[in-house]
Amino acid sequence: MQKRFFNAAIVYAILAMVGGVFFREYTKYMQYTGDTNLSVIHAHYFMLGMFFFLVLALLDKAFAFAGRKGVMIWVTVYHVGLNLTVACLFLRGLAQMQPVELSAVLDASLSGVAGIGHIILGTGILVLLILIRKSALAKNG
Repeated sequence: MQKRFFNAAIVYAILAMVGGVFFREYTKYMQYTGDTNLSVIHAHYFMLGMFFFLVLALLDKAFAFAGRKGVMIWVTVYHVGLNLTVACLFLRGLAQMQPVELSAVLDASLSGVAGIGHIILGTGILVLLILIRKSALAKNG
């Protein structure tokens, strides 16, 4: 499992760099100087992607939690939540750079999907932390 966690960390590091370069180059190309959600994709993928999975790999080495029932399901839930959240950041960031406003329905829909992504992500984090805690307590008595 540690190899999977390290591989996920590498993929998220690449996505973080791509997100950062896209933000810089696209805003420069569009001559856009305002705030946009594109600016936070880089940080989300680095911290919630790369850093999180590096920590999971180290915690699995220490407590062997990845073999517990349901862990990989919750890791998948976490992936879905993170990528759904970043997809909404990307779409919102592109929309913020356009000269036209989103309709109220489209704006609310995008916010709703982003909220669902955050809920899935947060649930995944909490359940994984509980599973890691159980493994740590079982190992250390």
